[in-house]
Amino acid sequence: MNIQHLIGEVAFTQLATEWDILARTSVTNTPFQRLAYQRSWWTHLHPAEATLHTFVGRDQAGRLAGLLCIYLVDGIIYFNGCVEETDYLDVIARADVIRPFWKAVFPHLLNLPGWHALNLCNVPQASPTRGLLPVLAQQHGLSFRESVHEVCPVIDLPNDFDLYLESLDARQKREIRRKLRRAEGAEAKLVIVRQEDDVTTAVDEFLNLLRKSTLAKRDWLNNGRRAVFHDTAKAAQADGTLLLMFMEVDGKKASGLFNFDYNGQVLVYNSGLDPEAFGTLSLGEVLTAKAIEWAIVNGRSTFDFLRGSEAYKYRFGARDTMIYKLHIGR
Repeated sequence: MNIQHLIGEVAFTQLATEWDILARTSVTNTPFQRLAYQRSWWTHLHPAEATLHTFVGRDQAGRLAGLLCIYLVDGIIYFNGCVEETDYLDVIARADVIRPFWKAVFPHLLNLPGWHALNLCNVPQASPTRGLLPVLAQQHGLSFRESVHEVCPVIDLPNDFDLYLESLDARQKREIRRKLRRAEGAEAKLVIVRQEDDVTTAVDEFLNLLRKSTLAKRDWLNNGRRAVFHDTAKAAQADGTLLLMFMEVDGKKASGLFNFDYNGQVLVYNSGLDPEAFGTLSLGEVLTAKAIEWAIVNGRSTFDFLRGSEAYKYRFGARDTMIYKLHIGR
């Protein structure tokens, strides 16, 4: 495999026609591997002193076979996107290519000057990278350690919403049904942003709800993160993978979910709630139930809450999957 080393944002333009074709077949295939997200995160959120490096693998026919997009800052190498805003990170390569790609790219990493450690965050538990890197590190005389970085609770969906409700404990099942009936009685309306809708306005409405949710979310939502939401939503709307949902009463949006409908799964990127708007209706929980119902009705296999062990996720029947941090030291 031939490896090319690109420095800086030129990778996003040079590979624009090939990047997403590869990402859609990658062993880790989520919205966070897509070009729009990778480019937006770097543009708006990268550390000021960081340098972007992209290692490009091509097969003998010249076809794009692997991508490793990283940045170097203060002597440490990170995946582009690491760590706060991104849920799943990895090399971008097919399952049958990931081993030869890591083997080919690793010597190039060793020759990259100025680093003493790799801290690769948010690697999914099923990724072959977790088995490949310790072997390569040992072969090159480097230290390796792995730790659980966080959990991503997921629901394996049945093909019927009533069957899903029956899988919950009796109290939670009753609570969901009661809250759904109460919301219906108040004429709460589910609104889903369509491909022809004004996504800029919709994202602004969602971010307003996110900011109102908690003080922590208000402080987290800086200008860079706002821009990533807008860029990512625009790209996802264009390719049909945006699932931006609201609960609305009397024309007022009270809760929102920013989801991706991607690769047969619904992935919940973030949520927003106005606690002062119709608070007795529990419209945050109602919207989560509605989103799960939408995923089941539309034949999706998994409802992924992404990072975080918040208690409500388990009340909805989620089970933990792990994401890992991989550390390699010279």
